[in-house]
Amino acid sequence: MTRSWTVFAACFVALAWPAFAVAQAAPDEAIRAELQNLADRLGKLEAENEALKKRNDALERRVSELEPRTAVAAVPAGAAPASAEKPWYEKVRVSGYVFGDAYAVLDHHDPVVDDQYGFWIRRGYLTIDSQIADEWSARLRFEVNSPGDFTTNGKLNPFVKDAYVAWKRGGQELDLGLASTPTFEYVEGFWGQRPIEKTPLDLYRYGGSRDTGIAYKGKNDDGRVFYHVMLGNGSSDGSETNKGKKVMGALGFRPTDALVLQLYADFEDRPDHTDRTTWQAFAGWTGARSRYGLQYAAQRRQATQGPDEDVAVASVFGIWKLTEQGQLIVRYDRNFDGYADASNIPYLSIADNLKFDLAILAWAQHLQRKISLIPNLEYVRYRDTNGQPAPGDDLYGRLTLYFEF
Repeated sequence: MTRSWTVFAACFVALAWPAFAVAQAAPDEAIRAELQNLADRLGKLEAENEALKKRNDALERRVSELEPRTAVAAVPAGAAPASAEKPWYEKVRVSGYVFGDAYAVLDHHDPVVDDQYGFWIRRGYLTIDSQIADEWSARLRFEVNSPGDFTTNGKLNPFVKDAYVAWKRGGQELDLGLASTPTFEYVEGFWGQRPIEKTPLDLYRYGGSRDTGIAYKGKNDDGRVFYHVMLGNGSSDGSETNKGKKVMGALGFRPTDALVLQLYADFEDRPDHTDRTTWQAFAGWTGARSRYGLQYAAQRRQATQGPDEDVAVASVFGIWKLTEQGQLIVRYDRNFDGYADASNIPYLSIADNLKFDLAILAWAQHLQRKISLIPNLEYVRYRDTNGQPAPGDDLYGRLTLYFEF
């Protein structure tokens, strides 16, 4: 019996083993099939990813072709690559300003000018500034103005006011061409009320605001010392007409943040022994809501015939910000000598060869950040000069409109 069971068990195992082996092999085949399926899917994904990459590269090349082409300068190994050059319209700035008046001559020593009133554009600027390179810029400025002599029916004709190229680095600047002079550039900026009136050296024509030549200006590291020198034709914004030239220089100092001092001098070699020499001293003080200025200037004017003309002027002004949008402006000029051509001063016809004082009272109301309305009065009082009695006083009333763009 035992032997029979042994034979039976051996026969059962022999018959059952192939089925068991097949059962064991079935899961392995399924796993291999699944792995093969995953490998096929991964291959398809890699092919699709490569196709998308090629398409993205093609789109980037197309975009770069449509963008403005920029030149990239070659740089040494290890150096940072140069930044792409900006398009021209990002390097050019256009700006300007205009001011004019509704005016009335309330009283005047000249009957021709007395009681005149009307409207005029006294000045307009259109300025184009361009950044040529990192340290190079250029300016082209046009100006228009009225004759301002109360008799000429002239049009507003434009002319070139500035035309220069400038090199700037570290607070230093070199100007080449028709550019600002040191004569009263700083003083005018400190005065800051050009729509109301010019500064004394400009108003009484001690010198021009522009000249053609070469100028250098700058300041020291902390800004306490600043300077401006120029060699020019001496012909202002006109053409050169003589062999002589004009040398100008200004030196400023800020002992404190509030106080500024400046000295200026020039010499102009003019034809026919009519040379001119000028010097000026200026002091300015800036407070929290106010500023004040004091200056004195003298000039010797050689004359071909007759004695030389020595002229001098002292001026003081104060500006108070009394409201957030309004300023009170007061100025007084004391002219110690008469001017032979004072009647040719535009918009302010003053009697020739007579000593006089000029007083200005104004209120500047800012309607917007770049728009101001300025009611103002200018009063001229004459003094007896060399036995010549003083004529009647002059009084001008103006409502000045100023705007920038």
